[in-house]
Amino acid sequence: MGSYYQFALGRGLPLAKPPLLRAEQYPTAPDVSISTRGPSSPRRRDLVFVVNPRGANGRTGKEWKRLIPYLRSRIGIDYNICESLTSGPSHATDITREAIREGADAVIAVGGDGTLHEVINGFFWAGKPVTDHNIEASHSTALGLIPFGTGSDFARTFGWKNDPHEDIERIAKGVRTRVDVGVINRESGESHYFINVADIHLTAKAGYYASRYKRFGNLCYIIGALQAFIGHRNQDLRVKINDGDWETYSQVTALCVGNGKYFGGGMKITPNADPGSGNFEVVILQGFKWYDFILKVHKIYKGTHLTVNNVSSRSVHSIEVEEISGSGSVFVQSDGEHLGFLPRKFCILPAAIEMIC
Repeated sequence: MGSYYQFALGRGLPLAKPPLLRAEQYPTAPDVSISTRGPSSPRRRDLVFVVNPRGANGRTGKEWKRLIPYLRSRIGIDYNICESLTSGPSHATDITREAIREGADAVIAVGGDGTLHEVINGFFWAGKPVTDHNIEASHSTALGLIPFGTGSDFARTFGWKNDPHEDIERIAKGVRTRVDVGVINRESGESHYFINVADIHLTAKAGYYASRYKRFGNLCYIIGALQAFIGHRNQDLRVKINDGDWETYSQVTALCVGNGKYFGGGMKITPNADPGSGNFEVVILQGFKWYDFILKVHKIYKGTHLTVNNVSSRSVHSIEVEEISGSGSVFVQSDGEHLGFLPRKFCILPAAIEMIC
């Protein structure tokens, strides 16, 4: 690729600071691809695999290492395989932005929903999509996914099995489809992006606590929910749908904005959401007590909770939410990442990204 990849591969260029991207190319045999390509043959395309080696308590890194030989044999002839290991928060976002600017064919998130979330945010900068430095480029960088994380909820929307070999087959076929992305705006003008589910109040608070217990696997969601219930109070919220009039929803327990269907390790919270529809599904739970979740959680996992009293669902392209009490304590999260507190506005960006499906 361009100078950035030369920089990352360490080809003798001076280093002003540590590179954001660590890339390695895996040829299938020494010099075979080079010797067999004529001068007019197109160069191999670059696939950048963004790997969180510490994901799922280190399981992601171990499984990724075992997967590399199969990846190399399956697609190493047609693509340059660039491995980028993340080293901390937001590193995946930086890697993704640079890969897109350098014209990568696809950026593949290897990890859980947190890694995917950071990669999605790397597709945007200052409120606009990141683009290839080459203004004559005829393609856009696609998003790919190999789900290795604790929840991997976005993959459930597509019905993908927990099988990395099938994920690589999907990447090898390279079939692309346009998917929607959600953007969250705050009063300061800062934008944040999500691809799966954003949620407010109890479930967001539960996700905040759950992130502290990921060493326990999917059990972290139960622990987080129990901790979130301590001292929880339902809140009256003001809601504006599709830039219409403000409406008041009393005693809101949770409000979920779904681009995908699942969150919290397999709960089908927004069962009618479709990331290709151009709309969110918004589900609002009102007046729930702690025992309501215990009695009805099986319905949430199955996606049949929309028939329960005090549960409502709407299809929207934008929703603005603010609390009435002014306490500043109503949690907001997206794709399992804590984003602070209300107020927030959520808007859909239809067909914003090409995804390998």
